[in-house]
Amino acid sequence: MSNKMYKPPPLVDRWIQENNELVNKWKQQEGGGDALGRDQNQSRGWWSSEFHKLLRKIQGVPPLADMQLELSVVYNACLYSIALSQVSEAELLLTQATERVLQMTGDEPMASDPPVIWQIVLKSVENTALNSSVLHLFCLQWAIWLATCRLKTIQELQEELSSLFETLSAGVGDDMRSEARGKSSNAPLLVMDPRGLTELLQICTFIAQGAEKLNEGQSSEALTDLQTASSLPAPRTLVAYSHLLSGSCLAHMNCPQMALQCFRKALETDSRCICALYQSILIYRQLRNTQAEIQALRLLHSTLMLPSATEPVVADTHLLSPTLLLWSQSLSSLLFVPSALTVLHSLALKCVLHGRVSDSVEYYLDLLAALHSEHQHGVHAEVPSLPRLPELYLEAGAALLMARRPVDCVALCDEVISTTLELLPEKVVLEEPDEKSEAETGAVCAEGEERVAMLLWTGAAYLLQGHCHTHLKDWKQALTHYTRCINLLVKVRFKKKGFQPQIPSADMVDKQRTDLCILQRLKGLSLAGRGISFTQTDQLREALKDLQLSLQAFPDNVGAGLWCGEVLWRLGRRREAAACWEKTWSFTTQSTTETVPVYLQEPQSGPLLDSTELRHRIQKLGPT
Repeated sequence: MSNKMYKPPPLVDRWIQENNELVNKWKQQEGGGDALGRDQNQSRGWWSSEFHKLLRKIQGVPPLADMQLELSVVYNACLYSIALSQVSEAELLLTQATERVLQMTGDEPMASDPPVIWQIVLKSVENTALNSSVLHLFCLQWAIWLATCRLKTIQELQEELSSLFETLSAGVGDDMRSEARGKSSNAPLLVMDPRGLTELLQICTFIAQGAEKLNEGQSSEALTDLQTASSLPAPRTLVAYSHLLSGSCLAHMNCPQMALQCFRKALETDSRCICALYQSILIYRQLRNTQAEIQALRLLHSTLMLPSATEPVVADTHLLSPTLLLWSQSLSSLLFVPSALTVLHSLALKCVLHGRVSDSVEYYLDLLAALHSEHQHGVHAEVPSLPRLPELYLEAGAALLMARRPVDCVALCDEVISTTLELLPEKVVLEEPDEKSEAETGAVCAEGEERVAMLLWTGAAYLLQGHCHTHLKDWKQALTHYTRCINLLVKVRFKKKGFQPQIPSADMVDKQRTDLCILQRLKGLSLAGRGISFTQTDQLREALKDLQLSLQAFPDNVGAGLWCGEVLWRLGRRREAAACWEKTWSFTTQSTTETVPVYLQEPQSGPLLDSTELRHRIQKLGPT
């Protein structure tokens, strides 16, 4: 038996070796993926558990003379806790670490406020061997404050954080670690380079602070932060975000062209920053640049349809990713991008309202096909910004009619009628809102609104079918469908406080009551349609009655006004006809195209009157 007994390595060396093996294995896995096929969170959970086990061993003994090992393991364990969004656990680790540092230095914390404690700790280790390790932990405290949107705390310690950034950027911490490695080849390794982490934290802080100031209306101050951020070394996506938010600031400062330049810079910096494209669309809409808006909507939709559009814009390639650090509500609203289906609907609607009818029909049919496919596959996800399905069918039907495809329009309207007709109430009473609480009236209101919606959708479907038969010059069918619409609408009564329910009239319409506005417009258009159909079958008395009722329900109805004058002319009441035409031409020309549902626009097909020819008739009539 040998006289030389085996001597185990000192505990510190064993723990350093264990730490370094874990770090090296993690770095190998980071490059080649998890060997056991675990997902990211499972894998990180395992590494977190291993570092925490090691930390418990180290903290099971009194603070070591050289605390660099313990603080390095705290750094590694804390990183994993933050990466797993276990922020409370991470803060507890940092609190325990700072207490042990103060125990070593002999300083007593005079307050329990974390910012004050950190100021004491940083001062206590200044010019000591522990300085770099404590600075590394301070980086993680900064990350926690940023990830939990404690921007005021960050502002309070702005001087200390700036000093931290400058120190680590200058490589002071690295020099100390190199010196330690010089004394011992077995110095503790770190999972993430603190210098790279501070660079990430700095630009994320500028972006988060800029977003918060912008949300608070401080656009000029926010712009200063964001322009600073755009000049910092950082992943291209974060630089793109700084350009994007700078553009949002300029948009709020009424500088739309400069805002558009920033949005273009964001896209040039990182083509995946599609929220910049969406913000450009909002600017084009504000500038009423329809052509540019439609082009941008097309590009946004095609981009959203790419498989890569479902991937995170900022990939989680590091433990502490920008996604984890930038999640505030202020920022989320600025980075919002609508769904592909919502963009497709906006594109279809914009095209139909601005004369690009064939494109609009294509987009509407693609949209309905996509929704039908989702339904077939059992996907019932709500798209909050999309209209209800019957409204989409009606919009698509209106586009088909404008494209002179009346048969297809009739088919879509039949779909609406078949799903709503059996659900129609016998009568509907619309009441003025009372002063009861929302909790008492909410459910009742929702039920009432649903019943009204069913009735209005069915009425609009009959109206469109009447327009289709008018286009086909099938006057008998046109009369039938306009009459069906009218018969539905007379079921609706409006009840003012203290009065009996009565048939709504134009003077009752409150612009805030969308249902009443739509009801009156529907009534006016269906009566006008029936009146015009009567003129084509020489039933002039019936035509005049309907056209006059149409103008009572919907006074700005240009078609009804012109045809009412035409009927009066044919009945020999030419002075009245001239007065009717003059009044119609005096209607305000303010466009309601964007605010009125496309299926309730005045029809542009069917029999039309030429205003030039009507004016010529008035001239021939001579003065009274």
